[in-house]
Amino acid sequence: MWLGAIEFDLRLGDVHSLKEKRSLVRPLVADLRRQFQLSAAEVEHLDLHRRTGIGVALVGRDRGHVVEVLDNAERLVASRPEFELLAARRTLAHPGSD
Repeated sequence: MWLGAIEFDLRLGDVHSLKEKRSLVRPLVADLRRQFQLSAAEVEHLDLHRRTGIGVALVGRDRGHVVEVLDNAERLVASRPEFELLAARRTLAHPGSD
């Protein structure tokens, strides 16, 4: 079993309120969940209207699959013009390798 996670640090463009921010972040989180069958949530900068942190995680049978899904999720986030991807921090773990 492999565990994979990635946290995206994002800057939003012309956003002036938390309500506007949520109208952009919620569809992104929903798309990540739907397209890649993973867990996703807004996890950082909840009170800032021009920044957000999105965390995603998944469990897979093999490392290659987990890396591929995380790569695809990162490409999706980077392709969104309403967000500037500042950083993507990735974690992979294989708990059974003790």
